[in-house]
Amino acid sequence: MTEQQRFPVYFIPHGGGPWPFMEFAKDEQGRGPWDDLGSFLRGLADAVGRRPKAILVVSGHWETEPVPTLSSAERPGMLYDYYNFPPHTYELSYPAPGSPALAVRARALLAAAGIDSAENAERGYDHGVFIPLMLAYPDADVPVTVMSLKNTLDVASHVAIGKALEPLRDEDVLIIASGMSYHNMRQFRQAEPGHVQEAIRFDAWLKETVESESLEERVSRLATWDQNPDARACHVPDHDHLVPLFVAAGAAGDDAGRQVFQGHFLGKPYSGFRFG
Repeated sequence: MTEQQRFPVYFIPHGGGPWPFMEFAKDEQGRGPWDDLGSFLRGLADAVGRRPKAILVVSGHWETEPVPTLSSAERPGMLYDYYNFPPHTYELSYPAPGSPALAVRARALLAAAGIDSAENAERGYDHGVFIPLMLAYPDADVPVTVMSLKNTLDVASHVAIGKALEPLRDEDVLIIASGMSYHNMRQFRQAEPGHVQEAIRFDAWLKETVESESLEERVSRLATWDQNPDARACHVPDHDHLVPLFVAAGAAGDDAGRQVFQGHFLGKPYSGFRFG
């Protein structure tokens, strides 16, 4: 398989809760707060360009200790890991099959890189998985395996995990890292001007980092992400939703990223990136 034929790697924002299945107030142009994200995710399969054999989702909603864990259920169930939403949002279904074979292959690649891993045959699809996939692959006919984050949430080991999984891109596997580049839940529904500026500056820094041509520079900048003066203001109380990007950066290898989506929620930007 040539370099041009390998699958890309995506870091996607999955939005707030079960947002595609709720009603929101419209602005003066008749648009809801998540409309742009909906359009982006609905166009993802076309942007990828061809059907993957399977999808590996790195979920910002699953942390394990002490090693990354791969879901291996043949028919994963649903995990409604959101709270106080309308009753109908707890009846959503995404019946895509799991891919035990992908879990085995991913674990073999991790082992070859000296990285311990585990397997979970009970884990279902959390909303960082099923919400974006219900839009991107609505037919639910592509097998999906989910991988957890290590609860260390550190940069180096997650980049290394991604790097170990890079060969999957040459095996017709689409790697999707699902999180949020902005995730301050205390400020999410606020529009405090000073904080909006913090979010704008951090998003610009993240774009510049991901789009660095040098792999070493990308990884070096990500390794010091929390030294950015605006970083911690954008990820409260923790940065679990940013960590999937570290895995994506590793799986990208030499492929520079580019910002392929930017949405705004009350003035605060959040982005999606594609590598390759």
